[in-house]
Amino acid sequence: MEHFSDEQIAAKKKAIFDTMGKRGQKQIMKIGYDKWDPIQTPKDPIDIRKDKTNRTTQTLIREFLQQSTHEEYSNSFAQGAFEMCLGIINDNEKTLGMFEFAKWYADLIKKEMGD
Repeated sequence: MEHFSDEQIAAKKKAIFDTMGKRGQKQIMKIGYDKWDPIQTPKDPIDIRKDKTNRTTQTLIREFLQQSTHEEYSNSFAQGAFEMCLGIINDNEKTLGMFEFAKWYADLIKKEMGD
């Protein structure tokens, strides 16, 4: 609220506080009246996360399951793939570790089995 003076902002804050019910005022007092900002700017809507190929998680999972060689996959199989997908897109360390291990293991199998 850059275009209002500090006195105007304080007056608006007090007016909002005074019109609140006792329970609401009590909650404000718990966090501290000075810390309370009743005139917050709205948050941006959640962005639709996409990976490096510009695909959403839903698109990635649909493509993966359509191209999967795993015969008659179960809900558990699809759920595991979806969790990995989310973890990779969100740069989750645990998921990235599992992903790197799976790649390493696939290479190990190819090397030792002579695929």
